Amino acid sequence: MKQIIKFFFIFIPAITFAQDLKYSEKELQQKLDSIKTEANLLFSHENASWHASDLANTNPKLRENMGSYLTYQSKDIIKTVFLNKDQSKIIAEYDFKNDQKSPVKESFTQRELDSTESTLKNIHSVVIPQLSDPKYEVALPQGYSLNLILIPFKENYKIYLISGTSQSGIIPFGNDYLFVSDNKGKIISNQKIHSRLVPAQATMGDRSIATMVTHSHLKTNPFISATDICTFKLYAPLTKLEEFSIYSPALGTYMKYNYKKDSIEIVKKP
Repeated sequence: MKQIIKFFFIFIPAITFAQDLKYSEKELQQKLDSIKTEANLLFSHENASWHASDLANTNPKLRENMGSYLTYQSKDIIKTVFLNKDQSKIIAEYDFKNDQKSPVKESFTQRELDSTESTLKNIHSVVIPQLSDPKYEVALPQGYSLNLILIPFKENYKIYLISGTSQSGIIPFGNDYLFVSDNKGKIISNQKIHSRLVPAQATMGDRSIATMVTHSHLKTNPFISATDICTFKLYAPLTKLEEFSIYSPALGTYMKYNYKKDSIEIVKKP
């Protein structure tokens, strides 16, 4: 039988308990609700991308002519569409609803890109080359990937980069970024959400299983992040974990997220 242990992955700066920020209970709840809403939007997009890619790659004929993909929201549906290799046509479409693993609709009829898809394709093509600029310090640790999530934001676009891995038993927190571009794809602001990659091990070499993981944020990033929650929701179902926490030195408290309840709780200690 595998040993069950409570495992904490903690990276805490030297000065941790200074409470520099003050929020009323209502203000704090509003902030956490906003973070959770953004996290669930990110998850809905990445969940669709994951499962659509898995399905597309099992289709040999489709895989032969498959180029890049786009994932976007249309009313209550999250669509992932695959372009052909010269990026001129849509050759497959998968529609997802309510974060399900299986699409509610599939189409393999070749068609032209609609106006939304053309805009998103153009934003991608302009944004991606900019990300290699050294001033953004975008890193790609060995054994990890970076997945791009593009979301309309007022008149602009948010571009999230979140870490991914195929390594078993790892939840790849950290090494995540948020960019905002104008409606032409020119980056106008950027944020490195975590200072580095913070991979959490759900299983250890001795075959023991973690029941809790946590990491610490810098004082400049006082809240649990939407990318933290999105990443956990993607990888936790592959483990025995149901919740994780972050320690906020700026607030002197822990924030615990449970993906089955989709809840964020303020706790003194997880």
